[in-house]
Amino acid sequence: MTTVATPVPTPVRTPVKPFYFNTAAHLLRITRQKANTLSEFLEALRECPDGSIFQHSFRTLEEHHFIREGFSNDFAHWAVSACNEPSLAEGLASVDVREFTSVAELRARFVEIVENFLHRSPSAATRLAKETFYFCSSETVVIPTSFVARSLREFAEGLRGVSVHCIHHHFIEARLRLRLMSNDFSQWLYEDLGFTDAARQLNRIDIYTLTLEDVRNQIIRIVERTLI
Repeated sequence: MTTVATPVPTPVRTPVKPFYFNTAAHLLRITRQKANTLSEFLEALRECPDGSIFQHSFRTLEEHHFIREGFSNDFAHWAVSACNEPSLAEGLASVDVREFTSVAELRARFVEIVENFLHRSPSAATRLAKETFYFCSSETVVIPTSFVARSLREFAEGLRGVSVHCIHHHFIEARLRLRLMSNDFSQWLYEDLGFTDAARQLNRIDIYTLTLEDVRNQIIRIVERTLI
């Protein structure tokens, strides 16, 4: 007679510290930088506040998270719609904010792309754009929510209940705050619960082909699989 072993349930892990879900509000202002030509655009890219680089790249993902097609940042959109330079737009759109942990590095990449384009196409530098690009800047105000997770199950419940702005704050903007190629959710799963594989899976979610609602659902699926 064969004895079937009874599965041993995975012990419930208690996190080192709770996860506090926060959201963020962004105070938008127009800076003194603006551009009517690509040469002016390049100069403004070099001089604008860090908040402008953040606003026109990281924040764009939040503002247009429901759009599955089109360019991923405001710079690329202006390059094609106002300047009729699709190759420059494609270069600017190829910048993946997940690869950067500081605004300075991100700015340098945008500047490099425009510089290289104007080196190849110098006649485009002074051509008037159809509309002015106004560099805006945003200041972030972090706002606590009522959701706190003291277990993985409560974490999943919190993910369902918070707004997509909270998802963006913890999952995308966090890279600049942590200065890591990661996010708040993955860091908590890894550091406080020891779920290394789940943390890695979250980091592999593609924020460019999904809406923020889709991102939320993928995060929840990964967390729920970890619960089993």
